[in-house]
Amino acid sequence: MNFFKSIFSKAPSPPTAATGNKGTGELGEEVAAHFITTHGYLIVERNFRCKGGEVDIIARDPVDKSLVFIEVKARRGLTYGVPQLAVTPFKQRQISKAALTWLSKNRLHDTNARFDVIAILLAKDGQHTIEHIVNAFDVAY
Repeated sequence: MNFFKSIFSKAPSPPTAATGNKGTGELGEEVAAHFITTHGYLIVERNFRCKGGEVDIIARDPVDKSLVFIEVKARRGLTYGVPQLAVTPFKQRQISKAALTWLSKNRLHDTNARFDVIAILLAKDGQHTIEHIVNAFDVAY
């Protein structure tokens, strides 16, 4: 993983009272979407699912216009470790399969693309800790 290009920030997010794992994931995706759009990214699609896997957010980088396949991991605490460690090699393969399917479906085989991870520690006061790991992993088969 490329931790040197990480971005740490404290950012307010849209308030939501979601609970449980599903609620945590949904809130994390909302926080991540808000975070990247405020940094100039254009969201192309959210929650793309196919037989091979899923991609949480597909966006365009404002600087080089490359496609960014973003995996969002959110936690309410550190009991199970930092969120980015949940992007295991198995999960990377699933995301890669979904990304390749999306590129094929949209006939964008020659497009510059990368895989980012947005790790979020959710706070009750809305001041979530967000780490955007740019180019977090390479395509995995």
